[in-house]
Amino acid sequence: MQPAAEFVHWMFATGFLLLGLFLFAEAIAGEDAWSRRRWRTYLFPSFLFLMGVLMWPVMTFFTTSTIHMVAHGAWAQVMMLAGGAELGLVRGKLKSAWWRLATPFAFVVSGLAFLLHEQNPWFFQRSAFLHHFLGWTMVLGATFPLLRAFRPRWVVAQAGFALVFAVVAVALYADRDLAPVFGHLSPLAGQPHR
Repeated sequence: MQPAAEFVHWMFATGFLLLGLFLFAEAIAGEDAWSRRRWRTYLFPSFLFLMGVLMWPVMTFFTTSTIHMVAHGAWAQVMMLAGGAELGLVRGKLKSAWWRLATPFAFVVSGLAFLLHEQNPWFFQRSAFLHHFLGWTMVLGATFPLLRAFRPRWVVAQAGFALVFAVVAVALYADRDLAPVFGHLSPLAGQPHR
């Protein structure tokens, strides 16, 4: 028995919310205070890498079409790439600051995967709206990790980076299998299950 897609989305929403909270805490405390306890510096990158690893079973067991499999596979790969690059930088194994560009790259690839695998228009049903919303949030939100890559201590970049994860989490929590968006549901979408 498989859980409904919305339950899997809610599980990942919890993960994105935790990532956002880790980043907000670091932005509020400041990098120096946050780094006093070494284990805290590993929270964000290791959890991001773990979410990429956990996306592989989602891709394998919960996707129903090739385009969904490709999108979920792309998300798994770029989350692992960004998490691994951030882990390497925190650990000191990666020396070049250019590795910080892995995260904005992951945001752009994730946003494009959202946009390209949704064939329906914005107001077809709630999940179509959320795919478009999440895609554009990730593509436009890539500016924050990009700014963070070049100005790592800038609080605006850090807070914006955290906010993108929080917005993604809220959008994923709003996901339903088949539900209207702003009171509109296409007759082609079918009947809501609840």
